[in-house]
Amino acid sequence: MSNTDTEAFGEALVSDEIGVPVDRRTHFRHSGFQAPRRDLTAAQFAELLAEASEGDRVPTPRPTPATWGRTELDAEEVVDLIGRLPFHGNDDHYRRRRRAARTLLKWLSQFEGATWQERWSNGGLEDVQRSWVDRVVATYPDPGKRNVRSLSSEIRTGMMALLVGQIIRPAYRWLLAQHFTFTLSQARLMIDPDGFARLEAHCDKTDRSGQCRTGAMNCGAMVLLNKGGQIADITVDDSLEFAAAMRVSHRTARHVTLFYTLLLEMGILGEDAPPNLAAARATGQRTVQQMVDSYRILSPRVRELLIAYLTIRKPELDYTSLRGLATTLCLNYWRDLEKHHPGIDSIDLAPEVAVAWKHRLRTIHESKQRQGRKREQPERILLAVRAFYLDLAQWAITDPARWGTWGVPCPIRANECVATKRDRASKARMHQRTRQRVPVLSTLVATAEQLKKEAAGRLEAARAVSPGERFTIGGETFIRSGGDIAKTTFVLDAETGRRRNFGLEEDEAFWGWAIIEVLRHTGIRVEEMMELTHHSFVAYTLPSTGEVVPMLQIAPSKTDRERLILVSPELGDVLTTIIHRVRDGKAVLPLVSRYDHHEHVHSPLMPFLFQRRIYMRDATINRHFIGQCIDNVLLASGLTDASNEPLRFTPHDFRRIFATDAIRTGLPPHIAAKILGHTNVNTTMRYAAIYSDDVIAHHRAFISRRRALRPGAEYRDLSPEEWQEFLGHFELRKLELGICTRDFGSPCIHEHACIRCPALRPDPMQGPRLREIITNLHARVDEAKEQGWLGEIAGLEVSLAAANEKLTAMNRLTERHGVVHLGMPDFRPAAGRLG
Repeated sequence: MSNTDTEAFGEALVSDEIGVPVDRRTHFRHSGFQAPRRDLTAAQFAELLAEASEGDRVPTPRPTPATWGRTELDAEEVVDLIGRLPFHGNDDHYRRRRRAARTLLKWLSQFEGATWQERWSNGGLEDVQRSWVDRVVATYPDPGKRNVRSLSSEIRTGMMALLVGQIIRPAYRWLLAQHFTFTLSQARLMIDPDGFARLEAHCDKTDRSGQCRTGAMNCGAMVLLNKGGQIADITVDDSLEFAAAMRVSHRTARHVTLFYTLLLEMGILGEDAPPNLAAARATGQRTVQQMVDSYRILSPRVRELLIAYLTIRKPELDYTSLRGLATTLCLNYWRDLEKHHPGIDSIDLAPEVAVAWKHRLRTIHESKQRQGRKREQPERILLAVRAFYLDLAQWAITDPARWGTWGVPCPIRANECVATKRDRASKARMHQRTRQRVPVLSTLVATAEQLKKEAAGRLEAARAVSPGERFTIGGETFIRSGGDIAKTTFVLDAETGRRRNFGLEEDEAFWGWAIIEVLRHTGIRVEEMMELTHHSFVAYTLPSTGEVVPMLQIAPSKTDRERLILVSPELGDVLTTIIHRVRDGKAVLPLVSRYDHHEHVHSPLMPFLFQRRIYMRDATINRHFIGQCIDNVLLASGLTDASNEPLRFTPHDFRRIFATDAIRTGLPPHIAAKILGHTNVNTTMRYAAIYSDDVIAHHRAFISRRRALRPGAEYRDLSPEEWQEFLGHFELRKLELGICTRDFGSPCIHEHACIRCPALRPDPMQGPRLREIITNLHARVDEAKEQGWLGEIAGLEVSLAAANEKLTAMNRLTERHGVVHLGMPDFRPAAGRLG
């Protein structure tokens, strides 16, 4: 509890609206609201409201009316109206309320105004939210013989009467600063009893009870106390305004979220209302201009250039890729240049400016959490900026009137964008991570199963006893405390006194088991798992046998490729258990909306499988909860890595393990790629961590398969005659000028004209002999020319050309294998000697 909350609870007893002493902590606990941090003026409240709502959609709620019928009545008419309101109590209570209303009206009469609302505004009580009673008592005209305590009690009761009677309508900043219990319950009965009765009936129908239900009802009462009207008049923007005021006042947000859900389910907000409060508050996808302006680009010319460039690239990119490109160009590239080179206004960078920027790019500077760390893949940023320059250069050629001034040299060379070595290191780290986690997967699965059983057993044992009763399970003794709140069970550890929520523990244990099982059996991405719905099951009939097999349809995610996965019996049991839990005895799964944090959009209402009940409303499971559940299982397993640190699993680790196991057990890589949704089989092979023993085993299996396909006679033992024939063949290969390299058992195709044959490998030691042959061939050519033997001349010239080629080959072999004389080592005069 903060210091301001402690100050609010400083007085142990305060007077309620009817003057009965009430424990302020009891007020706080049962009202569903928390104490504000301090008294806020209208300007301060508006400033904090703008700060808290930054990035959200700006609502346009109904304004609080300046005047209405009841606030224009005179004092006696107001007192008479309050006397006719159907409060609970006897005649004495009615007289006390009338007297209290007359007392507060007397104080308001000091201020100018044509209505009681104007007098309330001019009285300045909204600027002293928590001490307003003290202000009234201190400035009350003619208090008479009443003491301070009696007058304070009467003022509180009078305020309750004026609020419930709709005589004044304070602002949210004042209403949320009070500790109302009786006032809010009376407001629900006096302002719109039929509307709140319908809300209560809907809560009963949908099995909602407890403090969250009361808090949601109080939210509706607060809205009506400020806006007037009835429950049916509340709009989406009214709910957004009140939710923002709750955040500024440090109030519990789950109550207004449930209140919005109730209004939506009853159809009060209309058919086009967003599926939940978060969707109503979200601005959705930002425009290109909003993206660029969020980085506060100083140069107007470059700002317009970036907006124009990203606008052209937008149709070919999804929203996530567009945001990433905007971050790269605006933050990592240009904003960094403006920070270190003030006044820069051109993308034609000087060489020293470009070099300095690329040097800074190696380290992270734009994130406070990772400030100073080495950037893992700076080449991605360089590649995007290089593409930016090359695109502008190409557009400058095709449309010089618009882009001609931006066709400047690119400061990034092509080889600077290559990260082959870094990719190999990244692949090696990924494979090592997979090899480290494959052996312990069975331990993790067994731990998840054990945690699920133990948590379910503790919850069942706790719900079997009455509040305040002791019970023992698993060697631990607990005391049941309170009742169920939104189907959770709270207990106290009898030994340590620590308060535990067995309902929440069982929920986290179940989803930890379910998440691990689905991920390891399917290998799907975590986004694809969260998008599974009851409609994802497909029955496929095998054309050969007519057998019907269940398939799981994976919605397009990263690569926009829809695919089907066979549902194994183990996976079928897990999915059936999930559906049974989410249905919770209902005929169908609840319809909820899921927020896509990549695309920044909310999905339509759908029967998602991975959803849970949070504070009496159904909501999809998010990535944070998935990571939390996996971490809980890892913590209980006690698994450690090589450095004896706790082992960490991410949802993507199960995908890599699935790919590795699939390929190790013989699944062809191209089939594994189809199952995993990869467009390139090389991506699948990057996922698969190949072990050394796998390489040896697969190579031996390959040799066995190849031998099985070849004639068996080729693998029999050789006879002595065959071995002698083999050796004799190599003896016949020794020739005058070198060695014949033709295959064993193959005939000589050049009829032993070896000097012309390309299979002859000349021996450099036979160089003199070859030169003699070349000299003889020249003499024979001359003789043939003298005698006119034209046919002989053609043959001799072919032999002469072949002999020259063999001589050239001899020279190359001599140069390649020549001896280099290094000389004898000796001691230089400058070298020192021992002895």
